[in-house]
Amino acid sequence: MTPFPQQKAEPLYTIEEYLAFEREAEERHEYLDGVIYAMAGESPEHDDISTNLIGELRAALRDTPCRVRAKDTKVLSGAQLRRSRKGLFSYPDVVVICGEPQYLDMHRDVLLNPQVIIEILSDSTEAKDRGAKFIRYRQHLLSLTDYILVSQHAPLIEHFIRQADGDWLSRTLQGLDARLTIASLGCKIPLSEIYRLVSFPPEEIEWEEDAPHERDSNA
Repeated sequence: MTPFPQQKAEPLYTIEEYLAFEREAEERHEYLDGVIYAMAGESPEHDDISTNLIGELRAALRDTPCRVRAKDTKVLSGAQLRRSRKGLFSYPDVVVICGEPQYLDMHRDVLLNPQVIIEILSDSTEAKDRGAKFIRYRQHLLSLTDYILVSQHAPLIEHFIRQADGDWLSRTLQGLDARLTIASLGCKIPLSEIYRLVSFPPEEIEWEEDAPHERDSNA
């Protein structure tokens, strides 16, 4: 799926129209300010990383009031006005909820109170995950304590943590020896487990051209 564009020529739908459409659709669609976006497929690396994360989090949170949800959990970031065209409905790759889930309505398919959201970056979604989505998450999800961006192409994770004053602290983790610490959940996950069975492309080596051989003038 392409990043959310700034200029939209598509027809605009209300939240009510989007929900009616999405509940009948066979595939997932996200929604931003009146525009419906079809979601693209996922790579094998994306699937492996997602599965690893869910497995590690489920084990770490087994005896806590927290639960892990996968990519089919729809999250609302915005006002709960059905006739409005203002808001974001997204499907994060991994969501952690602590305590009882809060839902938009009796359908129980739109979550309002995620505590941790994890997105696995791809070339087509990275700009959106860093931009439009994170802006809305910060503004509207008061329950959110951690936003985590996971690279597919290298053992690299960016961890954004909400501070007591509302600001966000950023940490970057790199290398399979690093460890992701989610203090709000009381868990630590080695990157070696998050990237288990994931193969990375070999690093490109730039060779410097040898300087031209100069003939010895005394030869």
